[in-house]
Order: sequence, then C-alpha cells, then structure tokens
Amino acid sequence: MKSAREIGITILVALAIFSLLRVTVQSYTVWHCCMLPNIEPGNWIMLNKASYFFSDPQRGEVIILWPPFESDTPFIKRVIAVPGDTVEVRNGKVFINDISLNEEYIKEPPRYTMPPETIPEGEYFVLGDNRNIANDSRYWGTVPRENIIGKAWFVYWPPGRLGMVKHYNYPELTGAGEQEAMIYIPVGGTT
Repeated sequence: MKSAREIGITILVALAIFSLLRVTVQSYTVWHCCMLPNIEPGNWIMLNKASYFFSDPQRGEVIILWPPFESDTPFIKRVIAVPGDTVEVRNGKVFINDISLNEEYIKEPPRYTMPPETIPEGEYFVLGDNRNIANDSRYWGTVPRENIIGKAWFVYWPPGRLGMVKHYNYPELTGAGEQEAMIYIPVGGTT
C-alpha cells in the first residue's frame, strides 16, 4: 500500500513539474536568416514564456511571436518600439522619438526609409537584425501584445553556438528629454 502511494505521489510531482515547464519555457527552431548575424538558421532556442507574465516586452529584447497574419510558425524578432513610441527609418538609421539608435548588433544599416509611425497602446514594433531582408513590422505593421509568446533566452543547439541570446537596452533613450534637477543649499549660509 505504501509503495502505491509513493508511486502516485511521484507521478503527481512529475506531472506538476512537466505542467510548470510547459507554461514557462518552450523551444523554438530558427528557420530563416532574419536575425543574422546574432542568431543563425538552424539554431535551437529556449524561450522564457514566464518573462512577460508580470512585465511587458522592452526595447531591444529578442522575442518569439505570432505575426499579425496567418502563419504556420512563429517568428523571431527584436522589439524596437513600444506603445507610445514614434519609430522612423531614414539615412540608414532607426529613430525612436527622434533619437537615433546605436545598433551595433545589426548585419548592416537599413537601405530603406519608413515615415514616422506612432505605436498604439498594446502594440509593438519589431524588426529583424538582418534589416534589409527581414520580414517584419515595416511590412505587416505592429504586433499585438497577445501575439508575443516569450523572450528568447539561450541558444542550445548546435553546441558551437551555445550561449545566451543578447538583448540590448538603448542608453541613448534613457532619460531622453528629461533633465536632472539640482538643488543648491549653501552650508552654513542663508538663502
């Protein structure tokens, strides 16, 4: 009787762990070259589905998403603009809120232009790192938040490519338009 109970508990624990893993992580195989030079076709990626349970995607993060049209497979892209941002492409550069991004991770500068577009609430603008050939938001528009599956976590295959997926923040956008207030209080003096 005791061994049947132990087997039952073991099975329940295994099912709980399996269910937790299915909800929080997933694997993804890259099929196209839209994320070169950082992620190659044939790379197997583990994605973290739990990363967006309590927070929203941020600029510079690599995500797995369902495009806003019918597709048999999800896509992998980099978040460029978040709700409320204005994105534009001109002179070989991407601009967010009129600030040029320093994109050291792209294959080559974009050879196209795109007029300014303000990203609506609950939507995200995504681009591939291989800017000139990627099928991304410049063609099919923004991605609804509910289409985002998770954040790319690490490449686990092939072994020679093993490593964390590089996400970028854009320090040039941090505090843009904000000025730090300084208060001067003289020591031992009167104001």
